Amino acid sequence: MPKVFNWHINREMEYPYEESRPDKQFAIIFNINRCIGCQTCTMACRNTWTFSPGQEYMWWNNVETKPYGGYPHNWDVKLLEKLGPQTWDGNTYAGETIFEKVPNDKRVLGHLPTEEDWAHPNIYEDTPAGDFVESTELPENSLWMFYLQRTCNHCTYPGCLAACPRKAIYKRKSDGVVLVDQSRCRGYRECVEACPYKKAMYRPTTRVTEKCIACYPRNDLDLGSRCVVACVGKIRMQGWLHSPDKSDPTNPIDYLVHESKVALPLYPQFGTEPNLYYIPPRWAPRDFLEQLFGPHVKKALAKYTDPDKKLFGLLRLFGTTETIISRFEVQDEVAIGFDRADRELVRVPLEEPMYIRSEYDQRHDVARLNEP
Repeated sequence: MPKVFNWHINREMEYPYEESRPDKQFAIIFNINRCIGCQTCTMACRNTWTFSPGQEYMWWNNVETKPYGGYPHNWDVKLLEKLGPQTWDGNTYAGETIFEKVPNDKRVLGHLPTEEDWAHPNIYEDTPAGDFVESTELPENSLWMFYLQRTCNHCTYPGCLAACPRKAIYKRKSDGVVLVDQSRCRGYRECVEACPYKKAMYRPTTRVTEKCIACYPRNDLDLGSRCVVACVGKIRMQGWLHSPDKSDPTNPIDYLVHESKVALPLYPQFGTEPNLYYIPPRWAPRDFLEQLFGPHVKKALAKYTDPDKKLFGLLRLFGTTETIISRFEVQDEVAIGFDRADRELVRVPLEEPMYIRSEYDQRHDVARLNEP
């Protein structure tokens, strides 16, 4: 089996195909700290892509409540148990990936969810862990939960692609988006079993796999995906990620992932090198977060909670424009986003101005506040 380099785990690993990276990779950053669990992103995706017969259980985008929630149910716990010990030696993953701990008759370690697992997309929503106390303080709350935003990771080394016996799954060369050639798919569901994030889904009415396509028709026009632009909490930033050796500090995604390193991948130990990244929640137990996001959680949170001016300005640009921001600048008092043609898209003040109005409006002869 070929050897490929996975920078998430800082080492070479086995993968069925040779390493191949696009010039720019589709990626999304999620700031978990801002999510209010409103599911607007979920319904935006649902109403656009999965409203037809046979797609009833297909939630290409979902927001689940950790630590207990998950769709399909226990999608991660079941795989973690199969994978066994997942130890890190500093920045290097010392355990086995899903491509290295493989049953003899498979290409990828995985599991097939049951019908019951698919039945409850919002199971354990808003269910916290821990103990209630009168007062709670950071860095870790005694009673805690957080919302985890999930869609296809459009991985650099997709489990679904590796497992497909028909070679029906492929990555677009232009942006690394993972797609299914449905004319080749025969519905064997090897991809459903192999995807560690369970975002390849079988449609019984057509007997083929369907999945998130990253809204690539919008991306080709430099517009954000539906889940990104619909987000009420402005927690998402979409763009193009380069490999670490080609990082551009003026590119928002490169800056968050490679430069400031506040955005981390979900379950890097799986070995797929996923291209969705998360700014971890400040209040959750660190050992739980390190299992989800790897060994750099503490450093990422330290940087996020005490940001320098450039990072602070970039965080202000989340959710400010439907067009993808390809370059950003932070000046004395503003953060500025530019499109791929280097035209200014948006200008956001670093501090919002405050206007204090008098109780009585002389111009309109009206009182704004009731007299005591």
